[in-house]
Amino acid sequence: MRGGAAGKRKTTAGFSGAPQPQPPPSVDYQRQLFNSRDSDASFASSRPSSVGLSRASDIHTDRSHQSSTIRSVNAFLASHNSPISLRAHPVPPVKDISETLVFLLSTVDFHCDDRKWDEDVVFFLRSLSCPLKLTKSTLRAPNSPHNWPNVLAVISWLVQYARFRQHLSSSLASVAPDANSMSSFGIRSYCHFIRGEDDSVNNLDSEFLGKLEAEKVTIAETISNSEKVAAELEAKLDALRKGPSKKEALEKVKSDLEKDVNKFRTMVAERSERTRGMEKVVEEKEKEVVAKEEERGRIFEENKELKKSVEVQSFNVRDVERMKRELQAVERDVGEAEVARDGWEQKAWEVNSQISNQFHQIQRMAIDCNQALRRLKVDVQFAVNESGKVPEEVMGVEYKALVKPALCSLYDGIKEGSTNKAEELVSLQQQVSEMASKIESRKSLLRSIQLQVNEVEEKMKLVKKETQELASNCDLEVKTMAESLRTDAMNLEVVEKEAAEMLKASEVRLEEAVKQSEEEVQAVAARLFALIDSISKHKEYMDSKILEVKTGVADTASAVAEIYKGSLKRHFGG
Repeated sequence: MRGGAAGKRKTTAGFSGAPQPQPPPSVDYQRQLFNSRDSDASFASSRPSSVGLSRASDIHTDRSHQSSTIRSVNAFLASHNSPISLRAHPVPPVKDISETLVFLLSTVDFHCDDRKWDEDVVFFLRSLSCPLKLTKSTLRAPNSPHNWPNVLAVISWLVQYARFRQHLSSSLASVAPDANSMSSFGIRSYCHFIRGEDDSVNNLDSEFLGKLEAEKVTIAETISNSEKVAAELEAKLDALRKGPSKKEALEKVKSDLEKDVNKFRTMVAERSERTRGMEKVVEEKEKEVVAKEEERGRIFEENKELKKSVEVQSFNVRDVERMKRELQAVERDVGEAEVARDGWEQKAWEVNSQISNQFHQIQRMAIDCNQALRRLKVDVQFAVNESGKVPEEVMGVEYKALVKPALCSLYDGIKEGSTNKAEELVSLQQQVSEMASKIESRKSLLRSIQLQVNEVEEKMKLVKKETQELASNCDLEVKTMAESLRTDAMNLEVVEKEAAEMLKASEVRLEEAVKQSEEEVQAVAARLFALIDSISKHKEYMDSKILEVKTGVADTASAVAEIYKGSLKRHFGG
């Protein structure tokens, strides 16, 4: 049976999306399977270790250890909402102990029979190779002083086993359902194999192979979609590469700045030339000032000479006083005139400096405006004129007639372009965010696929090992089958001899039967010919009878006709 099952099993590389394992079989089936079926699951011997028994008995005979163990057991029972609670002193009753054992077995999905719960407990401990020995006689009086430490050790061991099962189930539940599909498939397939259900094993293999093919198709579709997205991204990248890069844009800006620097250098050179001209003007003004001071000194000397000549002349007191008053008025008027002249000269100097500064600023602004207008592709250029009197003549362009309409049309175009660019920017930002999210999802998908591929490779290694073991088993089976074939060949030769003898005897019987059948056929043929002769004679007799009947009927019909005619004649004649 096992050889046939091993020969029919198919090796699979890996499966995903496997269904949950079937519920555990009944207790009777487990007992029958454990006692009758020889499986590959290497159950350990049910004989406990004497060292373990002695240590367990020594530990659980201590009262403090018993109380701590009972506390941990009660905590586990309370965590599962069980109404049972064991007491430390005195020893708990038999009912509480039995209910505790049955409840602990139910937590590990092993349901006991109410009548044979002690046999179920012993069987469960034996099937798990529990190192603690527990018998039915012990369970009849578990609260006795010599049985209670061992029973308490078994209860503590069952609590630890239940916690271990809960930890495994929680860890398996936290993992994705597709991540442990191979293990669930292996468990189900191995359970079918142990039970001898070879058809179920083949059906399970075909089912999981179909699911694997479907998942392979979906993964291929996702990979093709990701490749399409990658191609689109590469096309966008090529478009970005073909367009002007940041370096080229910066170089263009740098060239524009260099042009501006050159223009500013020309402006600085023009300004330095103008400053030189202004310095020359200032030197000329200083020379004029020196000449004016010399003239003032000459006038002052003339005034002194006039004073002396006046003093030499003979004047009366009234004339002198009048002249003094007139001289004082003249000096006062001269001082006021000089102060006013100095003020007006200072104001004229300040106005000239302001005018020159404003003119230079106007020139600078005109150059900047001309550069900006060139960049904006506006066919308007300012030409500053020093001799102009009206703003249009100074700037060389009428603002309202040419500049303002051009700037308004440019503003409208810039506004429309900015709105379009803003809309394009929003759409591009949305596309970029969507593409980023798609790329992240594809990356996560590729990571999960890579993990699945790694798991499948590891599972392939395990499957290869299993195939090698199966091949070795198959080799052994081939050898046994070859030996059986040899024996069958020998048996076949014996059977062929017996068949030849039986063939000869059957041929003799056949000849006798053929002779007998020929004799019977001849006798039957003679009877058949006699029967045919009698039938032909009877046919001739019947034909003659039929002719006689026909002639009699014809005679009768003619007689009846004549009688009828005679009756008609009598009827019509009378």
